[in-house]
Amino acid sequence: MTVWIIIALLTLSSSIDNLGAGLAYGIRNIRIPVMANLGIALIGFIFSMAGIYFGLWLSSVLPGVLPAVLGAIFLFLIGLRIVLLAKSANDPTVISKIGFGEAIMLGIALSANALTNGVGAGLLGFPPLGISLLAAAGSFICVWGGAALGMRLKEIRIGSYSLGQFGTVISGVLLVAVGVSIFF
Repeated sequence: MTVWIIIALLTLSSSIDNLGAGLAYGIRNIRIPVMANLGIALIGFIFSMAGIYFGLWLSSVLPGVLPAVLGAIFLFLIGLRIVLLAKSANDPTVISKIGFGEAIMLGIALSANALTNGVGAGLLGFPPLGISLLAAAGSFICVWGGAALGMRLKEIRIGSYSLGQFGTVISGVLLVAVGVSIFF
């Protein structure tokens, strides 16, 4: 029973950033197509498998926090880019979608936790396929749920403005905050 609690916590830890990223995109009224979300989840699966199978090797070559630091930097840069794009945002009510390249970049950034958790799981001897499938499922559900919640939150009114009007800046700040929080 204790093993399943640890596995559940690893799944949650691998996917919690995905919820924030999905929320950030949803607030900006950006849809994450199912195929893009599956791609993000697949990248999480691959990173988790790689982490588990190469856990001992990676832990001896790279400092333990380097993958998380790289993921934090990617999330920070994506968030900063979104904040900087806020000036050029035309109509926040227009629904757009992320492209393949952005989905790949987001998937890599969000998979840093899956990689590092995989290393730990591999060192503990947990089943690679089970952990990786749960990490991928958690990623998919959290990105989808976060985006759906963000789409609903954008309609909340703050005075005469909707939250969606502030969405570009808020979503960027959320990703920057997720990136920075990894360091603390």
